[in-house]
Amino acid sequence: MEKEQLKTDLMARFMASATDEFTVQQLVDELQMTKAGQFKFVVKALADLEHEHKITLNQNGAFTLAEDKTKPKFEGVFHANDRGFGFVTIDPEEQDFFINPTQTKSALNGDTVEVEMVTPGDPEKGIRPEGKVTAIKEHALTQVVGAFEVNDEQLPKGILGTMHIKDKKLSMYRFMVEDTGLHPVPGEVILADISAYPNPHLPGIIKVVAIKTIGNVNDPGMDILEIVYQHNIPTAFPEDVLEQIKDIPDEVTPAEKEGRRDLTDQKLVTIDSIESKDLDDAVNVWQLPNGNYHLGVHIADVSHYVTPGTPLDREAFERGTSVYLTDRVIPMLPPKLSNGICSLNPHVERLAMTCEMEITPQGEVVAHEIFPSVIKSTERMTYVAINKILESDDAKLKERYADLVPMFQDMKALHKILLKMRKKRGAIEFEDTEAKIIVDEQGHPVDIQLRERGTSERMVESFMLAANETVAKHFNDLHVPFLYRIHEKPKDEKIKSFYEVLASFGIEVHGKIADLEPKVLQQILKKVAGKPEEPMISTLMLRSMQQAKYSDQPLGHFGLAAVDYTHFTSPIRRYPDLMVHRMARYYRENGIGKDAQAEFINKLPEIATHSSEMERRAIDAERDTDATKKAEYMSDRVGEVFEAIVSSVTKFGMFVQLPNTVEGLIHISELGDDYYIFLEKQMALVGRRYKRTFRIGQPIKVKLIAVNVEQKEINFKLVNAKEMPTSDLLERFKDEIPERDRERMEGNKHFHKRKFDDKKGKNFKGGFKKKYDRHEKREHRGNNKNRHHRNFKKRKY
Repeated sequence: MEKEQLKTDLMARFMASATDEFTVQQLVDELQMTKAGQFKFVVKALADLEHEHKITLNQNGAFTLAEDKTKPKFEGVFHANDRGFGFVTIDPEEQDFFINPTQTKSALNGDTVEVEMVTPGDPEKGIRPEGKVTAIKEHALTQVVGAFEVNDEQLPKGILGTMHIKDKKLSMYRFMVEDTGLHPVPGEVILADISAYPNPHLPGIIKVVAIKTIGNVNDPGMDILEIVYQHNIPTAFPEDVLEQIKDIPDEVTPAEKEGRRDLTDQKLVTIDSIESKDLDDAVNVWQLPNGNYHLGVHIADVSHYVTPGTPLDREAFERGTSVYLTDRVIPMLPPKLSNGICSLNPHVERLAMTCEMEITPQGEVVAHEIFPSVIKSTERMTYVAINKILESDDAKLKERYADLVPMFQDMKALHKILLKMRKKRGAIEFEDTEAKIIVDEQGHPVDIQLRERGTSERMVESFMLAANETVAKHFNDLHVPFLYRIHEKPKDEKIKSFYEVLASFGIEVHGKIADLEPKVLQQILKKVAGKPEEPMISTLMLRSMQQAKYSDQPLGHFGLAAVDYTHFTSPIRRYPDLMVHRMARYYRENGIGKDAQAEFINKLPEIATHSSEMERRAIDAERDTDATKKAEYMSDRVGEVFEAIVSSVTKFGMFVQLPNTVEGLIHISELGDDYYIFLEKQMALVGRRYKRTFRIGQPIKVKLIAVNVEQKEINFKLVNAKEMPTSDLLERFKDEIPERDRERMEGNKHFHKRKFDDKKGKNFKGGFKKKYDRHEKREHRGNNKNRHHRNFKKRKY
């Protein structure tokens, strides 16, 4: 065969299957050119076509049709799955592109990529568009952390060994440590720079250079430290920052008090958890002669010490937030500030930014003032102590704090007023259980304790919310550049799906989705309060919400039903709060003219975006740490039986949550009493034969069967299947049954060959066991675990 004719035949084969990949052997076999000389002829023809950019050699060592330069390209972020495929997010408002394993171009999780559409999706049917990655614009992953290993295998020249990486999304890659950096010993956990990414000629290989030894795999706390490095969270402050803070005094100087209002004669208190060291807010309340209430919220004036353009400011911006991980805190600011001069410790003078409000018995702020001040905290109160005074009428504590008890009573009264006001306007309150993981000196979890939110916690939350809203409204009314905390209205498609579930319970909702108001969702929660479906409705409503974030635009806060909202109350822990203080001072000193506004107008979009990203990084690290410690805690309890509730239902099984907030999976293969069908819109698993039904919020009894601490996986099996409720959902919603399951229900012969042996009580015969989709598992975790992070968590409002 002539070479040009062979190239034509090869191209015809590629064009016929534009999205498929072919190995040389496959093409040789198809062309029936298997002889030695013919094989070389095919290889040369393929080389020519690759040189002519008509075909491409991919990461699997196979050939695919080269990208069509005329097709439109999109830029987005690649989200990897540990099974090889991935998704590319182009626009938060649009569906993601699905990328099959052969079309990823070796993109890693978080990479910015160029993607070309292969097939369009169908939003009505929930089908995503399919695409292929045509270029990697920027790698998100530049460093990795893991244990250094040396096996008996023969390693390539210049390679010291390999790294064991715990991240599932990198599980299909092999990390090879080059000899150009540090030379670690086996068992050491190292930080390494990536020196070479996977490519078609070295598929599945990532080369790295060791740059730092973190410790040994058996060192106490190493598991958390690996998570810290994995999320690229800095653990030490640079030298220039440490040098700068040497000049910051440990006490407030007379010069620093000039131009500030002296409030040191006022009674005011900090109210925090017992273990808190960075006390950034103090409050005081009293009733005015006209029946209104005075509320003073006094926040540590961090912006006085962290000034623009300094190493300290640069580092605070980069970190974005303090990170709280089980037994440690990685602070945004050095301890000299966070636990020292910026912490509102009792009986010492501190600089503050004060927001004073006059609030009516209806909860309306009728007057306010924001100004720099000097304060002296009267007492360091704890949530526990305040709750004992206000809830238990503790005589000893009331005697000890006799001078402050009347103010605490006023605080309680004002809190009730503010809470009633928020509910009246439609604020949505989700009750959520938080847990505190207790570890020993070696970092091993020994207990998981539930955090109870009493009057004091809710009271402080009310005061902080009031201050945040007042400050936001103040600067929004001035029409100056400002930084806001926003929570946008849920997307229409998510609310539509939620309403479909409500309809299946006979719950009517009035009003258009496009004009959705928070009060509508609040009323839904009221309708289901105390009913069996309440947990399910509450969970699904929460999952329909968008994630709160920072913005330079005043878009309001949907969950709080607030028109204006910002973060003003935690500048020790959050950079946006520090910026809000900085802007408040700047506008106070320089006015609000064009020149003053020019100071911030171009900076705020970047600050908002970066702060939101750092917040998500901290949340992810906290979530990973909690999951690791909870798995470790449960690893000694395999074989035990627990009471639980169903926290989520999927096509591959259901997630359950124990009373201590530990969550795990009952895989569909463990439900051996029947063949179960997943009704997606009803969020239910229903047995084909016995109609046993599982839905969110349902109490069940489970047995712990396996724990993988490294992968953070906890697996259960159902104990009390025969006690489960039944339903007619399969009959009522036949149209929603997946086609494959519908065929089986209608008597498909293939199904009957695998039928359940009822007499012997055995499992299905034939391959109904299906490995669950880990991507969906992680998606569930992100939506359900630590749900309070979406903006309703205590002190993260």
